[in-house]
Amino acid sequence: MVSTRQWHLASRPTGEPTMDNFDLVTVDLDDLGPGEVLVRTLYQSVDPYMRGRMRDAESYEEPWDVGEPMQAGVVAEVVESNHDGYESGDIVTGELLWAEHAIADGDELRPVNPDHGPISTALGTLGMPGVTAYFGMLDVAEPTPGDTVVVSAAAGAVGSVAGQLARLAGARVVGTAGSDEKVDWLTDELGFDAAINYKETDDLGRAMAEACPDGVDVYFDNVGGPITDAVWPLLNVRSRVAVCGQISIYNATEVPTGPRKLAKLIESRARVEGLLVRDYEDRWGEALRRLSTFIQNEEIRYRQHTVEGFENAPDAFLGLFEGDNIGKQLVQVGEYEA
Repeated sequence: MVSTRQWHLASRPTGEPTMDNFDLVTVDLDDLGPGEVLVRTLYQSVDPYMRGRMRDAESYEEPWDVGEPMQAGVVAEVVESNHDGYESGDIVTGELLWAEHAIADGDELRPVNPDHGPISTALGTLGMPGVTAYFGMLDVAEPTPGDTVVVSAAAGAVGSVAGQLARLAGARVVGTAGSDEKVDWLTDELGFDAAINYKETDDLGRAMAEACPDGVDVYFDNVGGPITDAVWPLLNVRSRVAVCGQISIYNATEVPTGPRKLAKLIESRARVEGLLVRDYEDRWGEALRRLSTFIQNEEIRYRQHTVEGFENAPDAFLGLFEGDNIGKQLVQVGEYEA
């Protein structure tokens, strides 16, 4: 019998989550059943979409139950296996629990190849965020050479990859971010043509217009809110808007209506399309192969913001709403020796 710690949802937040919404508990795990695997968590992901699972409301992901463990993308080491595909010492990834150890259905795990890069990238550039950026930018937004592409939350795990993919497609890329450090990273290291610190801009509409003098052909929207309001008047004819996230309203107790903007779509004949990465589940291999090649050729760069210690997982999650991270936000739970 294995005793382990788990983070449970203690209560549903009103507005921005706090530490009161989390409860650290110790539980004893059951023995393994047929096809099951016992894993030791090495890295745990925290992502903005998790805020939606804290609500008792219908969405594209089932809400977590109060008093039950939360779930996250995890990279883990197999400790014990009753599954033919895995043995002790294998590195795997999957949607598991906020826990130091977990029992998983082996069929729902994927192997992680350490030769493709640090194993933590299976939760970032070579995981759900990178794959989201890949299909969102290349399949939904479809940038072409000479396009102007705007990416909001461009220094995050999804936005940073999406912007670099647009650059590789020959587009001119403009990003928005919340600090000068992030802006410098986008332009100096990732090759963005321009970047706007929205927190230090008095007139976001004017700043966006100056950064996009020829209008906007593609908008990869991770945040919604005032940044989207600033982009909307600049949409060119036949532009494409990929709606990936709306973090600006995730903690809102009431969703603001704001000014009506759909008339712009008549003028521009723009296409607006939402995206969920799970719709591309049968093509993950394609995305991971290409992203791995881009990384190995140093055509895509990434950063990870790692918070040490399982007990700090809620802090890492809450930090997403403060904009603490550059690149992918992770929690390192266990030690790993390659």
